[in-house]
Amino acid sequence: MSKSSSIPENSKSGTVVSILNIQDPDSGENGNVQCTINENMPFVLKTTSNNFYSLVTDGELDRERDSTYNISVTCSDEGVPSLSSSVTLSLQISDVNDNAPIFESQMYSVYIMENNSPGLSIFTVKARDSDANQNARISYYLDEKQSDGTSVSTYLSINSESGVLHAVRSFDFEQIKQLSFIVKAQDGGSPPLNSNTTLNLIIRDQNDNAPQILYPIQTSGSLVAEIVPRSADMGYLVTKVVAVDVDSGQNAWLSYKLQKATERALFEVGAQNGEIRTIRQITDKDAVKQKLTVVVEDNGQPSRSATVSVKVALADSFPEVLSEFADMTHDKEYNENLTFYLVLALAVVSFLFIVSIISILSVKCYRWRREQMFYKSNGNLPVIPYYPPLYADVGGTGTLQHVYNYEVCRTMDSRKSDLNYARPCSESIISLDTCGKDTLPHANRERLAMDDAGNQYNTLVCK
Repeated sequence: MSKSSSIPENSKSGTVVSILNIQDPDSGENGNVQCTINENMPFVLKTTSNNFYSLVTDGELDRERDSTYNISVTCSDEGVPSLSSSVTLSLQISDVNDNAPIFESQMYSVYIMENNSPGLSIFTVKARDSDANQNARISYYLDEKQSDGTSVSTYLSINSESGVLHAVRSFDFEQIKQLSFIVKAQDGGSPPLNSNTTLNLIIRDQNDNAPQILYPIQTSGSLVAEIVPRSADMGYLVTKVVAVDVDSGQNAWLSYKLQKATERALFEVGAQNGEIRTIRQITDKDAVKQKLTVVVEDNGQPSRSATVSVKVALADSFPEVLSEFADMTHDKEYNENLTFYLVLALAVVSFLFIVSIISILSVKCYRWRREQMFYKSNGNLPVIPYYPPLYADVGGTGTLQHVYNYEVCRTMDSRKSDLNYARPCSESIISLDTCGKDTLPHANRERLAMDDAGNQYNTLVCK
């Protein structure tokens, strides 16, 4: 009479799937009907009234286990022989988002070589969802929560649809050796379900660092030398070269070898420990000053190396060593000082030369401008007369019996000078004695002026 083609998988037990009406026109026992369904199914037939049956659920449904049920209902009467008929009901179980995504592994270990290119694809995570359609559509995310407070996005990025992980930056093994991330997978159901997995990113070392020399310390102009007594026996420990490599593994395995030496047959270097020892007795022919060059090499591919110079003094006393190395230092300092003073003297001479040239040009320019200015104004120069005191003998018996007038006019141009003689002045001339009280009569002044007209003159000097 009714039939459901599908029911959700989360349907409760007792949910009606179908209602059946069964009729048998016989009477008595021949008309009594009994109905059954096939076994091992989460369904049951229940009698509701005469000739009516209900097919209901009898247990939990799981679409992921059985998505379709073919239910066969068989009805038989009680007659002899018994007669029966059957019908098959097809039922679809619809999906419900009851399953979260599941990663293939709960923890991934991913290895990447340091100094990688940014944007490099390093790994792909994969999760599965047993639901269907939108409930099985998975998106991937990186959890931003980190224990050290740094942002995950500064290290990795992930494609939300494919789950491909990319390196955002270039990693340095010496700074970061391992990182842990949490990757989330979330389905598209409502409400969505998600799950997590842990991704351990392990940085692999690359031989990108050369060995570093810790001892002996290399400084410019250093006088530090290892003193070896001339009485030292064979195998005497001179010093030890100490070096480290910040790489790891075989990239940090160091080996030592002697590259150059003043007396190569006198010293040897331990290949593994860097110890410098004598290999024979020291003789008088061996120079006091010895210089060794040691190469420290790692075991990486390709290998990297560093060199160090070791100074050795073969002497029994410190004054002997000091005298030998002091001469070398004095010569070096003398050459350095000489170079400094030569450069300083050259700079001073160049500076004085430039200043002299500028001064000469400035004076020439100044004189030329001054000459031009006074040439133009020469015709308008004022004449400034100067009258010195007039001396006369009041009694007529002194030695200064003549009156002299001097008119002097000067200009700034010293290259021109003129001398002019003027006629005696007809103005009144006042002659004062040493006390400034007596004067000459007007007639005497005219007579003196006429008599000494030839002796009176005015001098005009223009400079």
